[in-house]
Amino acid sequence: MQRKAYVSGAAVLLAAVLAGCTGGSGVGSSAPDSKGGDTGTTAPVAQPGKYRTLPEACGAADHDTLDALLPGIQETTDETQQEKAYAGEATLTYDTDRRDGCDWKVASAAATDHLFVDFERVVSYDNTVSDEGKAEELYAARQTAADLPEPAASASGDATPSPSGSTVGPADAGDGAAGDDASGAPSSPSASQPPADLQPRALDDLGDEAFLDDKLSTGSSTAQQRTVTVVFRTSNVIVTIEYSEQPTASANTPDSKEMQDRAQKLAQELASRLNG
Repeated sequence: MQRKAYVSGAAVLLAAVLAGCTGGSGVGSSAPDSKGGDTGTTAPVAQPGKYRTLPEACGAADHDTLDALLPGIQETTDETQQEKAYAGEATLTYDTDRRDGCDWKVASAAATDHLFVDFERVVSYDNTVSDEGKAEELYAARQTAADLPEPAASASGDATPSPSGSTVGPADAGDGAAGDDASGAPSSPSASQPPADLQPRALDDLGDEAFLDDKLSTGSSTAQQRTVTVVFRTSNVIVTIEYSEQPTASANTPDSKEMQDRAQKLAQELASRLNG
């Protein structure tokens, strides 16, 4: 009778081990998630942002600042209503350490003023992009969307300061006096086209980067509403200020310089608050 060949389990196991040691490096020979040239080290993770919390938006402006921006507050004789006007109304948010905003809207005898302040703390969920780097991206998108005009330039291509400090562009140059119309009489600048130094523009002395926008629009009545927007970035926080005014009388137009000065003053105060 023929005897059947018999191979012990130990021999089979030994053969498998030897085959694994001597096998080639073809497809499927490495772990699914491994990468060629991987030395086992981890790439450095981008740094978190400077800010981990945000100021309370409704407490960001003091009473003196709000009095200047919203004159109707001082005209309010009822103390309860006045305190409510100062307090503002917090915008809905689910995490005040990530985003916090506040609205104020106050009517006076001359106009209705509206102020909105928004703090946004940017967090990057990409390990290769820092929080500040992500904030830079978001800020750049905001500035691009604002579609700021090119700075006014002289015929030589450079911005030319006037004696008053404003910028004189090519339209101000010519044979006649600047600002004269065809009859030779001085013409006033259009309410919808502020002087060059009040045009929407980038700001150099606010946060890490900033811009200002200034627009006129017709609101619910025939009166023109002016909205001045200041946006600035400090590290990984983006701050937005929207300040608008609509006069009671349709013939009146809100003063661009006055509103821009007020909005920029508030922006400087908020920047100091962040850095303080």
